[in-house]
Amino acid sequence: MHKFTLGIEEEFQILDSDSLKLYSQMSKIIDGGKVFLKERIKEEMHQSMVEMGTNVCENIHQVRDEVSFLRQQIIQLADDEGLKVAAAGTHAISQWHEQLITPKPRYDEIVDEMKDVARGNLIFGMHVHVAIPNREQGMEILNTVRYFLPHLYALSTNSPFWEGRDTGFKSYRSKVFDKFPRTGIPPFFASVAEYDKFVDILVRTKCLDNAKKIWWDIRLHPFYPTIEFRICDVVMTVDEVTCIAALMQCLVAKLYKLNQKNQTFKNYRRLLLNENKWRAARWGVEAKLIDFGKEEEVPFAQLMNELLEFIDDVVDELGCRTEVNYVYQMLEQGSGADRQLKVYEETKDLKKVMEYVVSQTQKGL
Repeated sequence: MHKFTLGIEEEFQILDSDSLKLYSQMSKIIDGGKVFLKERIKEEMHQSMVEMGTNVCENIHQVRDEVSFLRQQIIQLADDEGLKVAAAGTHAISQWHEQLITPKPRYDEIVDEMKDVARGNLIFGMHVHVAIPNREQGMEILNTVRYFLPHLYALSTNSPFWEGRDTGFKSYRSKVFDKFPRTGIPPFFASVAEYDKFVDILVRTKCLDNAKKIWWDIRLHPFYPTIEFRICDVVMTVDEVTCIAALMQCLVAKLYKLNQKNQTFKNYRRLLLNENKWRAARWGVEAKLIDFGKEEEVPFAQLMNELLEFIDDVVDELGCRTEVNYVYQMLEQGSGADRQLKVYEETKDLKKVMEYVVSQTQKGL
């Protein structure tokens, strides 16, 4: 069986220790971290954000070790500078227009092109890479796995607040990101050649300079032999990271297995998939998603049970049953958004919400 190796990227909020508001002092952390973390710590467009990326991980247990190690490092680096670190898709209080942009030609270009849409893109995500045998197989798997994106997204919802307001969404992050071009669930591509032609047209007409500026919820990575899941909010705890990454790995492995047997899972139109994505953003794990096979609404928990049944024959091959089964606990305790909202309900204090997010980011390390 092909080795479905993994890589995780997490975007973290850098906070002032007293106010717990976003603090544009990323460089202090980056400078300290680059010495021993090298490429695993990266600056981002906003100076109040740091991205951490794992090495290539052979299995989900290595993912847990790497993510735990990197979170420990960034928390320590921040602590040394009198700062805090938080994992949530949006900041509950801070205003985007008060955040500084990192001075770098690439970011200058993006801001020059997109103006306030770029400046206002103050959101924090988790990207999961799963290795694929080749781009042709990757495209087939990508077309099909799009159906499951809203399920994975609902589990990750962790951004209910924006600029001091309860938005009514479990993930407001995606609503902010929707303003960017080339976002959302990608269309169906009949072949890699068709996809490459699409990218080529965009490059030749100066819409973009390379395929990295295609910011879809899932994509064939332009430089690595991976499918990159980009739909998720950054989640609060390491347990949630490993659960969602394991589900993604299992889905890719299962669809590859079906392809090898000349079997498949039905492809649905993006227009239909978008209906489920909207529901996932609005209600998270409390959503009723649409089962397009039955053409009816189904409670999220029921759909997750069906997803677990679908991947069951690859879970033990990949050695991730404990991580996959953590989904039951996530359904019981709610997503990060549910837990943030519970703290707010009890305290009516968004600073207390941020205190909770900071503590959960360290949980289990």
